[in-house]
Amino acid sequence: MILDRYLARRFARTLLSTFGAIFLVLTLVGLIEHIRRFGDQTEGLGGVVALTLLAVPSELHMALPLVAILGAIVLFLGLARSSELVVVRGSGRSALRALLGPGLVAIMAGALAAGILNPIVAATSREYEARLDRLSGRGSTLALADEGLWLRQGGPEGQAVIRARGANLDGTLLRGVSFLLLDAEGRPRERVDAAEARLGDGAWLLRDAKSWPLEARNPEAAARLHPTLALPSTLTADEIRNSFGAPSAIPIWELPRFIARLEEAGFAARRHLTYLHMELAQPVLLLAMTLIAAVFTMHHPRGRRTGVLALLAVLTGFAVWVLRNVSQVLGETGQIPPALAAWAPPVAAVLLALAMLLQQEET
Repeated sequence: MILDRYLARRFARTLLSTFGAIFLVLTLVGLIEHIRRFGDQTEGLGGVVALTLLAVPSELHMALPLVAILGAIVLFLGLARSSELVVVRGSGRSALRALLGPGLVAIMAGALAAGILNPIVAATSREYEARLDRLSGRGSTLALADEGLWLRQGGPEGQAVIRARGANLDGTLLRGVSFLLLDAEGRPRERVDAAEARLGDGAWLLRDAKSWPLEARNPEAAARLHPTLALPSTLTADEIRNSFGAPSAIPIWELPRFIARLEEAGFAARRHLTYLHMELAQPVLLLAMTLIAAVFTMHHPRGRRTGVLALLAVLTGFAVWVLRNVSQVLGETGQIPPALAAWAPPVAAVLLALAMLLQQEET
């Protein structure tokens, strides 16, 4: 038990050190990139630094598997060079038993990443996208609420706020829709309700519409019925889909409710459901990276082979990461179930690493 705690503390310190080192690297690289892109659009260096710090958590979250495998490689190589692994094995402990402490630390790190780092990433990603929108002048947004979905579009004549009870899968067909047209100064000038609105080439095509000129003294008396009506629009189908933003912009605690809203509004929620399972599988993925590092480096160093084995561990971890990303794409496109897409690669990697460790024990 004392040995398990010792190895767990060593691995935790190594993970934190690796996490900090990668954080510094990502911050420096991001700072250079943001100076190049937005140096003349932000308010001095402080604005660029703020943008960089808002972007780094998302990149750091993606780099967690790399943090885990590098931290495990450093731990096991350090234990091997100090002959502590020899002492551990000499005490009668198997390699699998010695991995109990580091394995539990990896699982806890994955749980903390899903429960704490994920909401931080969501908050910083939303603020980062909002600042980019202000810098680029983009004005179209979409939001989901209990009463339906809301769209906002910009144009030369002013803004338009759109509310709909439901939509098709790509958001180009709205049902039970209401348009509130604003003038250039942001004051309401006209309201239009329609049974259906379909997004065409540069315009919303409305069916069974009724319009009220809000600038009239009696809008109801001046209201008009339109079997069909076209309202100019700067939106495209891709912009509507992308307005939901990345699933990473939604905290994991709010994702189930958001997915329910998305499905209720008529949109496909496979992308967000797959991401939810990916986050829940994060502890298993970090455990897999730790075990992969152990397979290649948890033994006494043999001359110049140490570097080669460390490289093989990193390449194997990278292969698992690529397989996981491919599986995620398959889950998002509906070719395999989201749960299978998220859990199969890390579970398979854990089982394969355990099998290799057992084989090493027998030889």
